[in-house]
Amino acid sequence: MKRMVQIPYELEQEEDGTWGAHASFPGGGAHGIGETPEEAVADLYEAVSLVIEELGPPQVLTIVQDVA
Repeated sequence: MKRMVQIPYELEQEEDGTWGAHASFPGGGAHGIGETPEEAVADLYEAVSLVIEELGPPQVLTIVQDVA
């Protein structure tokens, strides 16, 4: 079974020129770094995956519904 979990994150350039991506969610948080924004987000993705593997997915769910 697959489940989609949306985790908001912040992306910012550090003083040394590298990029940092940071996510906080119930029960944990994760950080990624890289030379480019894309590398930082990819690193964050790996970090979030490890946290979810260890602690399980966060209980925050996003439900999208069509409304007329």
